[in-house]
Amino acid sequence: MSYTIDTVVAISTPPGRGGIGIIRISGKSVPEIAHKLLGKIPNPRKAEYLPFLDTDGSILEQVIALFFPEPNSFTGENILEIHGHGGQIILDILLERILKTSSDIRIAHPGEFTKRAFLNNKIDLVQAEAIADIIDATSYQAAKSASNSLQGIFSRKIHIISEQLTNLRMYAESSIDFSEDEISIIPYEDIKKKLRNIINDVQKMYKSTYHGVLLREGIKIVIAGKPNAGKSSLFNALVGIDRAIISTISGTTRDTLHECVQLNGIAFHITDTAGLQKKSDNEIEQIGMKRTWEELSNSDHILWVIDPNDKTDKEHDITLEHVEKVLFCKNKKPAITIIHNKSDLTKNKIGISIINNYTIITLSALFDDGTDLLKEYLSNNIKFQIQEDYSYNLAENQGNFIARRRHLDALEKSSKYLLSAQTQLLSAMSINELFAEDLGLAHKELSKIFGKCTPDDLLTRIFSTFCIGK
Repeated sequence: MSYTIDTVVAISTPPGRGGIGIIRISGKSVPEIAHKLLGKIPNPRKAEYLPFLDTDGSILEQVIALFFPEPNSFTGENILEIHGHGGQIILDILLERILKTSSDIRIAHPGEFTKRAFLNNKIDLVQAEAIADIIDATSYQAAKSASNSLQGIFSRKIHIISEQLTNLRMYAESSIDFSEDEISIIPYEDIKKKLRNIINDVQKMYKSTYHGVLLREGIKIVIAGKPNAGKSSLFNALVGIDRAIISTISGTTRDTLHECVQLNGIAFHITDTAGLQKKSDNEIEQIGMKRTWEELSNSDHILWVIDPNDKTDKEHDITLEHVEKVLFCKNKKPAITIIHNKSDLTKNKIGISIINNYTIITLSALFDDGTDLLKEYLSNNIKFQIQEDYSYNLAENQGNFIARRRHLDALEKSSKYLLSAQTQLLSAMSINELFAEDLGLAHKELSKIFGKCTPDDLLTRIFSTFCIGK
């Protein structure tokens, strides 16, 4: 891209007052700029304490300078980092001086340093996204998993599948090219087996990637149930503040409330919702229930709250089975935990049990009795699921990675094309052009994960979310 001819500069530390401020410069003109600013080109990859010179030769600041010559730098270009005092005014003065040193230097766009690293093949797109995810991480697990992605754990897993698919495509194309010569490149049964293994790997990878998305975005917990079941009390107990209004009057909550908490290093986005019932003549209640259904459709885990003392008329009751049926029709299958609330009134023993494959937790939300048990269950359950699905390889020091929705989309589309290829193979009982075409389309979807075959507008959207200076 033409803009890589330019030399770019940006302040890489956050705005404000601090002990150190860092300015980063990348591009062809860095050696020339270094001479004008510092009187010399610093020794490569060695920190040097140097005067930062104004246009008249006077000293503006004493700085530590680091020079990374191309191609052995983060961007693959010449990079000069200047470490000075962290006041915003002095950094602005230094930045203004740098912009006067050369006609082809300009302020970097958001994420442009990382984008140049990607365009110069220093990192792939997954690793570029991981850099932003490390900066934006909202929990310990998210930061650790983003670091793993930056080290290439996610990329290596996808590369292995991509390489297997490349070999299968090679066999398929060769078999088609030499079909008239009756030369068998590889037996039909072997092709079928290799394809089945790739499909299994892609589907397993989809599951792992889904949990990588959860680590990045956090787990969406929705508290739902009938009116006056104690949902708002449970919400307040989980988030640790009196966020929701609590009343014995049925239907107090008419809108959704959202808070984020961390449990064992994982971010949980907890939502309190309006009570559900089969029908209501109240227009506001109807709107509240509509929003509850929207939250349920986008949830990762549902806490279905029950008041065992409830003896109200069953005409307006809504059951968990009905909720599951509605979500199933929308192709949504969140995990569900049943909460038997108000143990202070029922005198039921606080604890966990399993009935009909449902986990049931008995507690008193109002008195915050048993909610620690629920928190422990949620964090341990989510962590266990993620660890089970990630297929650790201790010999390669592989573990959790972080992922994005676009990765999920690419894997899902790739899986569909592979399944279509399998159908073509089994129905024709031989390798044909349609089979090969589906393999090619599946391969193209996997390539999008790394940034190959990726439209420029998508790249622009991805890097525009980065901070300036990164």
